[in-house]
Amino acid sequence: MSKNRTMLAVLAFGAAIALAAPAFADKMKVTLDSKGAAVASAGKGTADLDYDPASKKLSWKLTYSGLSGPATAAHFHGPAAPGANAGVAVPIPNAASSPVEGSATLTDAQAADLMAGKYYINVHTAANPAGEIRGQVTK
Repeated sequence: MSKNRTMLAVLAFGAAIALAAPAFADKMKVTLDSKGAAVASAGKGTADLDYDPASKKLSWKLTYSGLSGPATAAHFHGPAAPGANAGVAVPIPNAASSPVEGSATLTDAQAADLMAGKYYINVHTAANPAGEIRGQVTK
């Protein structure tokens, strides 16, 4: 076998292994409550997150209950340390009823903030427009 053929065979084998390797996603679970939002509410919730660092795709399933009224919006906010406030980083569409599922492709900066624990999820209601339940995203 010639050197070129051997080299091509090795490269093809390496590519096959790389393509067959499973993608490893970071899985996170977020607990949301009114303590994080600093309001009086019986609301609570959880969010199951999957983040694929290769594609920068963030997927979520947000479930909540006990709010003072229907959710008017939900978002990932950041960058912010726990307890600090920040603007909307990633909207969570169709949050009026629970559960809410969706996904978004993050920018490099958003991905870095997410993995550094600088995002929180906030669910807003008419009675609590700044947010009724909130939870910090951590790995």
